[in-house]
Amino acid sequence: MVTEAPYDEIADWYEDEFLAVQRRDAASSEFADYLGVDEALATLLGPGVGDCLEVGCGTGIYAERVRSLGRNPIGVDISTGMLSRATSRLPVAQADAGQLPFADGSFPAVIAVMVHTDMPDYASTLKEVARVLEPGGVFVHVGVHPCFCGGFADRSDPESVTIKPGYVDGHWTTDSWTERGIRDKVGATHFPLAELLNMFRQAGFSFETFSEGGGPTPIVLSIRTRTSG
Repeated sequence: MVTEAPYDEIADWYEDEFLAVQRRDAASSEFADYLGVDEALATLLGPGVGDCLEVGCGTGIYAERVRSLGRNPIGVDISTGMLSRATSRLPVAQADAGQLPFADGSFPAVIAVMVHTDMPDYASTLKEVARVLEPGGVFVHVGVHPCFCGGFADRSDPESVTIKPGYVDGHWTTDSWTERGIRDKVGATHFPLAELLNMFRQAGFSFETFSEGGGPTPIVLSIRTRTSG
């Protein structure tokens, strides 16, 4: 059963303020994709055909990139507030990522972009992704870098990120170095790198390619995986 999602309360702020500031900054910068998300999707997902499911699609801001690769984006999210903004960008369904409303082997490709810290049981999400993927299907995870982002990392000075105790704990927190971000509003779950990678293995994925984005210290870790064919 779908429950109320924390993002329901901030959906308007997320679209009208948070993303608006990012678009404004991007327009005034030579390096618009400062997180490297667009590049990660272009290189790790790459061109293809058929449906591509986005788990945790939010307001659907990555749908156009997926289309540019020749794929047909379909989104799923638990938040009605976020989906109300996404419907103009792609077909959507409301559902929990741990119980996807699709048959086994429904999609040749699935992506999850900047959402794994919003899912305390990401291991279950990965197992569901593996279930709905076609044999040999591609899954691309793009998420905040577990080694350099979290309640343990002070990024107030981008030239000198400070790592404090807490990395190995793996916990949910609203602690944040900025009031302009998301973690202080809805919280985030931290998964140490080894724990995160082991989740992929346990879900039956094989690793193919990795990339890091953002700087000068990486902000995003992206992973291309594939189910067994």
